[in-house]
Amino acid sequence: MKPSKKIISNIPTNIITGFLGTGKTTAILHLLKQKAANERWAVLVNEFGEIGVDGSLFQGQVREEQGVFIKEVPGGCMCCTAGLPMQVALNFLLTRAQPDRLLIEPTGIGHPIEVLGVLSEDHYRNVLSIQKIVTLVDARKLSDTRYTNHDTFNQQIAIADILVGNKQDLYRTEDKANLEAYAREKGSPQVQVMFTEQGIFASELLEGKTKSVPPHHHHLSPSDPSPNISIESIPKCGYLKASNRGEGYQSIGWRFSPIKVFDHLKLITFLSGLKVERLKAIFITTNGVFGYNLSDSALLELELDDASESRIEIISTDIIENWEEMLFSCLVENG
Repeated sequence: MKPSKKIISNIPTNIITGFLGTGKTTAILHLLKQKAANERWAVLVNEFGEIGVDGSLFQGQVREEQGVFIKEVPGGCMCCTAGLPMQVALNFLLTRAQPDRLLIEPTGIGHPIEVLGVLSEDHYRNVLSIQKIVTLVDARKLSDTRYTNHDTFNQQIAIADILVGNKQDLYRTEDKANLEAYAREKGSPQVQVMFTEQGIFASELLEGKTKSVPPHHHHLSPSDPSPNISIESIPKCGYLKASNRGEGYQSIGWRFSPIKVFDHLKLITFLSGLKVERLKAIFITTNGVFGYNLSDSALLELELDDASESRIEIISTDIIENWEEMLFSCLVENG
């Protein structure tokens, strides 16, 4: 799909934020289904892990021919390292897509207020029009102090114009009232609270200027960028491995050459047995290509059209040493 040349200005832009496992990616996929056929939408997605899986998951379900453009920033909060990774990715995405709407998904343990600060800088003042900020929350987590004592979790509540209590089909009787009370305590006076399941809400909710005030954003001197593991060539051994840590969590992930094929049944057995905060993956298996999403000990599997390689990213408070051995045992012989 070739764009006609136009001046890029006042692009409606929404931050879709929320803690790990709240359903941000699923929500964005539902929003993309509501896009008008003649519109071009862009998605800038950020991941805590170094491997980068979300971009491939999106691209396995939506394509540029459909007017949807995806760019990924892996390796932690995208506004860090002087905002450089985010700005480079955003500038590339805007130039390529020339979108009618931009959706930005920060990592679940990133800093949405800092992201808002970057988007509000002079450079983007006439380019972007910052509209409603949507925060997804699993209200069941309000009984867990690992969340309510976490600065990022509370920052996501405070910045929201719309607070979406997702996964309401799993709530206890008191969960909705608890979220409404927490929003009154931690949220802005104007925050709108709503409830849904599977991240489904109307795209009309994105319309309208945000009430959040961007912070003064002071850049540090740029440091030398780390190697981008998500796009490095895979060596002859057939895989790459990377890890990251921050905000009380650790990540570990692998990329595999497309000639590495996984036994479908063994793979599901391995993934289903993991007790972790978050897992996302794409695997080329003996039964086809599948995307995987694990949160709250529930593993979801989605068949994809294609994948250029297999990728997996695990986020947890602790990394278990034998995960690699168990994962590699799922490879088919000579794979």
